[in-house]
Amino acid sequence: MDLVIKNCKLVDKIGEYFIKVDDGKITDISKKPLKASETIDIENNYILPGFIDPHIHFRDPGLTQKEDFKTGSLSAANGGFTTVFDMPNTLPKTNTYNALKEKINIAKSKSVVNFQLFAGTNSLDEMEKMIELNPIAFKIFMDLESDEQLKEIFHNLSVLKEKTSYSGLVATHCEKKSIVEFETERLKEKNENNAIDYSYARPAKSEDESVKQAIKLAGENNLSLHICHLSSKKSLSFAKEASKTQAISWEFTPHHLLLDNDAYNVYGTFIKTNPPLREKKDSVRISDLDETSIIGTDHAPHTLEDKQKGVWNSSPGIPNLETVVPLLLTEVNKGNLDFKLIPKILSQNAANIYGLNNKGKIAIGKDADFTVVDLKREGTFNIDEFETKAEYSPFDGEKYIGMPVMTIVNGKTVVDKI
Repeated sequence: MDLVIKNCKLVDKIGEYFIKVDDGKITDISKKPLKASETIDIENNYILPGFIDPHIHFRDPGLTQKEDFKTGSLSAANGGFTTVFDMPNTLPKTNTYNALKEKINIAKSKSVVNFQLFAGTNSLDEMEKMIELNPIAFKIFMDLESDEQLKEIFHNLSVLKEKTSYSGLVATHCEKKSIVEFETERLKEKNENNAIDYSYARPAKSEDESVKQAIKLAGENNLSLHICHLSSKKSLSFAKEASKTQAISWEFTPHHLLLDNDAYNVYGTFIKTNPPLREKKDSVRISDLDETSIIGTDHAPHTLEDKQKGVWNSSPGIPNLETVVPLLLTEVNKGNLDFKLIPKILSQNAANIYGLNNKGKIAIGKDADFTVVDLKREGTFNIDEFETKAEYSPFDGEKYIGMPVMTIVNGKTVVDKI
């Protein structure tokens, strides 16, 4: 069936538009009425290119009590996302051909949104096999590897780039293992630990040193570097400077942009995440968002039990898919963020970095993925109304102005709250 979406506002354009879709693709954009077998009226709300989250953890397989691809993708769609990239730290890790193939089959059978999968690193032979399945990129958790191991991993990725169709893009979790281990042991010697101690156990210095190392290793091995969940102001300055001569990108999470480590005194271990919330003096802020920025939610749900096991044993991670868009639109309404940045930071820039050429823009020939937002919709976050299995959020009970009200994936309406 073909489809026309009418009464559309487009960013940077005046007036209302009609958008025609056929076979999951955009076939026409016009101010004049268009006809199709089905029509959707979005009532003069803004229609944006479908939002892309390049950093989620759906816990499937192996940890599905926390989330699975069905609940996670429903959460994504409810939050306005049409495409998600799942990380490889499931059980088993997605670092073998068989594990990657199994996760592709799981996602195909459960997901209500488009998906891409990261591969974890492994032996050169195993990574070469995984390339056949087209992972979106390789992910390195630098906080789990020694300096020698990291040198070997980056070198192997360089060889893989030469031998195969691998693009050379590597995504990194940047915290330095030796600093984290030293500071954690030092803080554990205290008579009593408070939740905020976790932020000092993984200090900004550990991220700064790791980001410098990732930049160096990527440069030496001719790889493109994407820095996940960048949270330190100094790391941001390193990345910006290096991007003048290297292929480097980075993403911000909503919690690192909107909260600092004082939040541990309010939310305790529920706010525990890696990298942790920073001291105010070290934090990235909403004002750091610009034309090149990317938002990655790092949606990382856990059970309530897993979040209440004390400072050191509670699981790190915050669910973000259903709060991030209203939070950013609220910043737009407050005058802290230019609305014209929203399609860039939530769609276009991630599509460009990860080579999703059919996504990220509303243009003829592109995939018919759309996120419709009502800039005036007001409400209060209620975790009980979310699709995620997670039952906690630091933003639960907060008011917002601005909400994604329709999610259209490949021309099919998945969520309609208009």
